Parts: sequence; structure tokens; C-alpha cells
Amino acid sequence: MQVIKLPEVQRRVSLSRSSIYSAVARREFPAPIKLGSSERARSVGWLAEEIDQYLADRVKARAAAGKGVV
Repeated sequence: MQVIKLPEVQRRVSLSRSSIYSAVARREFPAPIKLGSSERARSVGWLAEEIDQYLADRVKARAAAGKGVV
């Protein structure tokens, strides 16, 4: 299980920070996990497997729609 930080998530999905967090709020993108143990911890990361699955799902949706871009 690999945890990746926001810059790597942005690189993989080609979305901005605000677009990622907006999609998380709409439940259209995997939610980050807190990396600290206290309630005040601010560091978060994403599971690489969930990001990879998100991308795979986007490719499947594109194929199902029969279009080049989803």
C-alpha cells in the first residue's frame, strides 16, 4: 500500500488542487486519508491504488460512451 501526496496526485490525474478537492466534496474522486494521529494533524495523502482505480474507471467510462474524451 503506497500513500502519495497531493503533488503526485496532481501529476497523475492532471487536475489542480482546487479541482481535486471539489471532486472529493462531490464524491467523484477518492478522499484523502489523514496521515497524522492527532485531530490537529493537517497532512493528508491518497492511496495510490485508489488513484489508479479512478483513472481506470475514467477510461472505462470513455469506452462505454464510445467517445474519445469523458
